[in-house]
Amino acid sequence: MEPLKVEKFTTADRGNGLRAVAQLRPGELLFRSDPLAYTVCKGSRGVVCDHCLIGKEKLMRCSQCRVAKYCSAKCQKKAWQDHKRECKCLKSCKPRYPPDSVRLLGRVVIRLMEETPSESEKLYSFNDLESNINKLTEDKKEGLRQLAVTFQHFMKEEIQDASHLPPSFDIFEAFAKVSVKFHLFAVRV
Repeated sequence: MEPLKVEKFTTADRGNGLRAVAQLRPGELLFRSDPLAYTVCKGSRGVVCDHCLIGKEKLMRCSQCRVAKYCSAKCQKKAWQDHKRECKCLKSCKPRYPPDSVRLLGRVVIRLMEETPSESEKLYSFNDLESNINKLTEDKKEGLRQLAVTFQHFMKEEIQDASHLPPSFDIFEAFAKVSVKFHLFAVRV
């Protein structure tokens, strides 16, 4: 693998960033990886494939949870590694479907529990994200507390107690990381 041409840095007033450590050409690709986690938002559910995110008129539904939908058997098979643990959680919380941010954090946690870090974790890890808890209003903090409770209910099939979470993992802080990024940018984490 070619050495990275960028490095991480932190500033007190602006947070984390990347800077070049080598001469770069305009348009040069610096780093590429799949996202740590992503999920189809409520407004696109049933319209795009849960794996490739391509829109299609007719999607196949997961026969177990009946929530995830795929454009083909090939996409469903590729998605199974990421979906199988989430699938149990989705089945257990029927008929209530969790909010998008709860499902996204569930996928993040499942990915962080894997022994091999994903490619996206090599440059910036989930722990590197800032939560900005100190900048949130009390109303937003209360909303995150409610999401944390919903998350615990949603993930009860996979995470019975805090010992099943990744080391030093704080659900409230994780929601502050995911929710702020999720609502402000609507990006994949």
